Amino acid sequence: MRDGTIQRRLVTALLATAALLAAAGVRSARAAPPRVPVFFLQGEQLAHVTRPGTTPLDAVQRLIAGPTRAEVARGFRTYIPPGTRVLSVKVANGTATVDLNQRFASGGNADSLLARLSQLVRTLTGLQGASRVQLLLNGKVVTARFPGMSLSRPITFHYLQTPNVAVPKPPQERLPAPDASVKILQQRLIQLGYLVKGDDDGRFGPATQNAILAFQKWERLGRTGLLDEATKTRLSTATHPAPISRGATGRRAEVLLDRQVALLIDDNQVVRTIPVSTGKPATPTPPGDYRVYAKIPRWWSTPFREWLPWALPFVGGIAFHELQDVPVFPASHGCVRQSFTVAKWTYDFASVGMPVKVIAKS
Repeated sequence: MRDGTIQRRLVTALLATAALLAAAGVRSARAAPPRVPVFFLQGEQLAHVTRPGTTPLDAVQRLIAGPTRAEVARGFRTYIPPGTRVLSVKVANGTATVDLNQRFASGGNADSLLARLSQLVRTLTGLQGASRVQLLLNGKVVTARFPGMSLSRPITFHYLQTPNVAVPKPPQERLPAPDASVKILQQRLIQLGYLVKGDDDGRFGPATQNAILAFQKWERLGRTGLLDEATKTRLSTATHPAPISRGATGRRAEVLLDRQVALLIDDNQVVRTIPVSTGKPATPTPPGDYRVYAKIPRWWSTPFREWLPWALPFVGGIAFHELQDVPVFPASHGCVRQSFTVAKWTYDFASVGMPVKVIAKS
């Protein structure tokens, strides 16, 4: 009898405890505030975060407020100008109509205008069933303010995701006739790891010029891409570049922000050194340890509406990729730009999961 009573009391206590825990869980779930999606940029692509809120108006207000300091440190950026204000947001029949002040369309930078429009459209898409967005400025329909965009009617995010330009083709240049001195130069660059075996054709073209530029950057010479006297002198005594940090066996990459080069490494030996252009001061490439998470032969940048051939993304929308414009200084939106002469080689060298270390000072 006593045992039965003890068992019943124990079961009752357990049930009561379970009920209390369940109630606490319900209260905890109810206490968690609802959140809305907001989209900033990380490199060349949109990046998703959430903020407290329930309505499209909440989402746009949080979008205008911008990323947090912690998000900025991770490479998140907004292209919406300070001083932008939301006047109203309404959703009806699948269309989100958002009215902003004129500050939203200020400035003449085409990339910035396209990026902020993508942020707005993506943030509103899906909220309360919205599939398209109609932008108004002070109550009026926008005409030709955004480059290549017609906003007289609502637009969808799918429209922004759809390429509207052809994939760029590498420039075709007529190379000079082979020259014995150029072949000797190329063989020296192969020996030092700026060109690869088979590149010594004796013709001075973009590939050789790009290799000289990489050498000048590594050696901290003037970044001319030309075989000047200082470069000739240093070539005679230079040694093969070495990794900045030691790593495990296998392939990896180091991006040196101060020198503007990338080291492609295999088993702690630099296989090739290439010149790059990383993020400009307003959109810097964040230092840190990452891994290539995809290989994409043709990547479309939705915010900037451009192709990024031979893309190797390693954090959000930040990637190694080819671009026609690769200055000798940091100029990108956070990505690691490469010349067409080396981008495909880097793409073939890399694999998904390959470590990428971005180093501020070397």
